[in-house]
Amino acid sequence: MNNSKKGFIPVMLTPFNNDGSIDYKTLTALTELYLKSGVTGLFANCLSSEMFELSEAERLQLTKHVVDVVAGQVPVVATGTFEGTIQQQADFTNKIYGTGIDAVILISGLLAKETDSDAVFVDNVHQLLNLTPGVPTGFYECPVPYKRVLSAEQLGEFVDTGRVIYHKDTSLDINQIKAKLSVVKNPDFGLYDAYMVHAIESLKAGSAGLSCIQGNFFPELIVWICDNYNDASKAEELAAVQQFLESNMGVMHDVYPIVAKYALQKRGLSISNFTRREVGDFTPIVKNAVDQLQNEYDILQNELSF
Repeated sequence: MNNSKKGFIPVMLTPFNNDGSIDYKTLTALTELYLKSGVTGLFANCLSSEMFELSEAERLQLTKHVVDVVAGQVPVVATGTFEGTIQQQADFTNKIYGTGIDAVILISGLLAKETDSDAVFVDNVHQLLNLTPGVPTGFYECPVPYKRVLSAEQLGEFVDTGRVIYHKDTSLDINQIKAKLSVVKNPDFGLYDAYMVHAIESLKAGSAGLSCIQGNFFPELIVWICDNYNDASKAEELAAVQQFLESNMGVMHDVYPIVAKYALQKRGLSISNFTRREVGDFTPIVKNAVDQLQNEYDILQNELSF
């Protein structure tokens, strides 16, 4: 999943009705909002989607709904590995690929136990790839159930199979990202960085794009970064954007994804605050912080003129 243009692949939220069922009408509107903002792909059925709180049937139905709404406008990826043996994870990988997505994302922390060696992890990955012939895949260093960060050597080995075309990096380490990029030679592969603190440096180093929760607040801002990261004439504006994102990282992570859903409400999206995941209380203090965040963003948006 790579092209000459740097891109933004948002980690999609799941809208719920207040009774806890998936709100597919709002999911359609949310998908269209992402597309209108200029994203170059979508990551459905991910941690931001509350994937661990969805049933297997819901994971498939939700992903198929996104694929149908997108209708080929941009690539769609979705998680395929959850609990169970490698065979069971491979079975669901094959199932979710059948929804029409472009690649199935493998959660590194579910392909080996935290106490397992790197050798066990690598062997399990190859076993899963052998059980899913013809399925394009990618990796996500998801923090749940624990974060297993791939080494440059591991990623290079997996990409060399020709089966791995995507990597969502959460190492939070620009040197690790540069090391990974230095060993990957497949032009079809793309590394997408989740850490906004070094987003611009990562793009300049060769990352294919960004995939971050901040895009669930201001997707057009992340698209703007990808479009302008290397424009010397916009250095001052880029520095201001970087500072805005760094300064407000705590606000956007607090009781997430509730705060992101509330921020989207302020944009006019009819989305409930309901979440299945226990993330804490959406207190008046948290609400006021998001209100202030929106005010600061409005000022920044006017300065950037987009």
